[in-house]
Amino acid sequence: MDIVSDASAFLAVVLDEESREWIIERTSDCSVVSPEVLPYEIANALIAVKRKGRLTDREVLKAFDISQRVPVKLVSVRVRDALRIAVKHGIHAYDAFYLQCCIETKLPLISLDNHMCEVARRLSIEVVT
Repeated sequence: MDIVSDASAFLAVVLDEESREWIIERTSDCSVVSPEVLPYEIANALIAVKRKGRLTDREVLKAFDISQRVPVKLVSVRVRDALRIAVKHGIHAYDAFYLQCCIETKLPLISLDNHMCEVARRLSIEVVT
């Protein structure tokens, strides 16, 4: 089965967060798909974690390198359609890119972002639980 994963799921695995095992269990037999923005969002999030004092410079780079080893098919999405979702539901454009990816690929979403999952359900996107 294929699945769309957002950056939160990647970060949970890479940063060894408590939801790591849950993510791994749900994706172990899946091929992962994400919009092309994924590596940029991961990099941005790692810098945010560093600013909170949770990672050193070296750990940021190591975590990013680890995230890039996870096999994922990066796909382009219709940005304008994603922006419509963002505007209508009051979410970040980055989140809307993942939802648009789900719509275009007809795949379920895995995310740790409860608000994004709620919007996904409103859009009739299957959410992995």
